[in-house]
Amino acid sequence: MSENKEPSLWEGFKAFLMRGNVVDLAVAVVIGAAFTNIVNAMVKGIVNPVVGAIGTKNLDHYSSCLSSTCQGEQGIQILWGSVLGAAMSFVITAAVVYFLMVLPMAKYLARQEARRKAKEGTQEVIEVTELEVLKEIRDALVAQRGAGHDQQER
Repeated sequence: MSENKEPSLWEGFKAFLMRGNVVDLAVAVVIGAAFTNIVNAMVKGIVNPVVGAIGTKNLDHYSSCLSSTCQGEQGIQILWGSVLGAAMSFVITAAVVYFLMVLPMAKYLARQEARRKAKEGTQEVIEVTELEVLKEIRDALVAQRGAGHDQQER
């Protein structure tokens, strides 16, 4: 009697961890966390001083008051400067990821695909040419054999 043994919990967990996309996702999270420091430094060192030339260096100080009195923590404040800073960080992050990672990788993959297609095209031409040569050799052998039979019959 054959027993269908189900994989153990540990074997299933190992199989899950060894999947390619799980490892890729883990690498992406680690790289993303490291990349956050770069973006924050760019915002702090470049964007905030540029904004500071117009107003204050800290975007968190930009706000609007909805109530009649907004002094200190009193009143209803909309901190639109914080939202603007977060949006700028997102746009900078997206631009850097696109221009430094996605675009070069897409160009690289397109070149690889073009090379592969060119190689396949060359292979097809070679195969067709070999086939044509083999047909010519066959036809020549048939013609020689036919000519040999004609001479023997005479």
